[in-house]
Parts: sequence; C-alpha cells; structure tokens
Amino acid sequence: MKHSKLTLLLAIIFISSSCQKEDEWIELFNGKDLAGWTPKIRGYEAGDNFGNTFRVEDGMITVGYDEYDTFNNRFGILIYEKPFSEYLLHIEYRFIGEQANGGEGWATRNSGVMLHSQSAESMGLNQDFPISLEAQFLGGLGNGPRPTGNLCTPGTHVEMDGKLIAQHCQTIEGPTFDGDQWVSIDLLVMGDEYIAHIVEGDTVIHYSKPVVGDGMVSGFKPEVKVNGTPLTKGYIGLQSESHPIQFRKVLIKDLSKD
Repeated sequence: MKHSKLTLLLAIIFISSSCQKEDEWIELFNGKDLAGWTPKIRGYEAGDNFGNTFRVEDGMITVGYDEYDTFNNRFGILIYEKPFSEYLLHIEYRFIGEQANGGEGWATRNSGVMLHSQSAESMGLNQDFPISLEAQFLGGLGNGPRPTGNLCTPGTHVEMDGKLIAQHCQTIEGPTFDGDQWVSIDLLVMGDEYIAHIVEGDTVIHYSKPVVGDGMVSGFKPEVKVNGTPLTKGYIGLQSESHPIQFRKVLIKDLSKD
C-alpha cells in the first residue's frame, strides 16, 4: 500500500516526540503475572481462564492450549483493565509450537492485538470476538508471502482515503516472518483521527474514523453494539485464536493531553 508523504510524516513526528524519555513507557505486562488483565473466552464468563489459556512462562505472556482436548471455537481475548484513546503501543511477539487440535485452518499462525475494544465484562457469554479493530499477526508458512500487520474489523468499519471500508480484512503489502522469530509491531492510535500499524519500523497501513458496524462478530449483547457509534477510545486485547503465541513486551506511551 502506498501512503501519502503527509501521513508518514505525521507518524514519524508522533513517534519521535513520544520516544524521547524511556521512563514515559508504561509496562502493561509486568513480566511476572497477569495483574491488570482479564481473560474472556467464548462460552465462559469474563475472568474464567479456561484451560490456563493465558499464563506467564519465563517472563512472557504465553497463550497455550496444552490443557485443551480440542479447540472447539473457544476464541479468547486477554483485555487490559484501562481504556486508552491516544497512544503508542509497542508489542514484541512470536509464534511457537503447533496449532491446537480443532483449530480453524485460517487460524494457523494467526493472532493479533485488538484496539479500541469493548471491555471483557461487556462481551456476551458466547461472543466470538470483541467489537474492536484488530492489528493482525500472521506467521509465515514457508510457502510464500503472508504479510503481518493487516487490519481486520470485527463489528466495526473504518475510513481509508476518505472512503468507508466495510470489508472485514485489509491485506497489506508487508513483510512475511517465517519460523518462530520475534516480531516488533507499533500501533499509533490518535483517537478516531488516525491509526497506523508499524511493523519493524515501517508503516504498513493507516486509517481513520472507526465506527461500530455490521459483520464478523456474533454472540454480542445487543445493547452494546450500536451501529454508527464512533470509536474514539477503548481497551487493548491480546488474542487467542488456536495457535500458541508468546509476548515478551507490551508497552504503551499515553499521548493524550489529559
């Protein structure tokens, strides 16, 4: 995807201005436990960490399925307790091991981080994905391009180049990462005005004006999903989609003026 020089310049300005002081970073993951995070797994109440899906191992958040007999569409999300509006989020992740038995084919080496998400407590018991914006993580399969950093929109729509985008996923022209290597992704979020996915330092997609919309989310509480509602802030969530993944860093810089 080609980006205008102006939007790239804005991203560079925001990032460079926010990275001047190391102590401005807030560690959302403390490296010890899941304090501040709430799991929500399809078919279970918020807070029920079925099968020890989300755990801390060797100082890393690990999403694993060794206690599952079969995945059985038990999609999950680990949501941080505080909502944010304007921020720079830094994540380092890697895929590990083999996909859980019963996982969907499309979910092989597939995960992501949810932005402007609803809270764990507001999700329906059998809801599959939170209403949110997903920065998708894809691992290469060793057989050709499989770019990471795509945008998917469960229960949401966005604007790109001034046009409303209702299609669920926008595939970018980005890098493919084969093997179990660590990948760095930054998410620059400025309310609903500008959101960019930056993979290993390169902006791969940007968009604006996210709103609640139809498509690709089920089991939600009707009162929570009001189409057309602007998404100016929300929660951050780490996905569980059936392939094991680890996170060694989840850092944020709050860029709001408050």
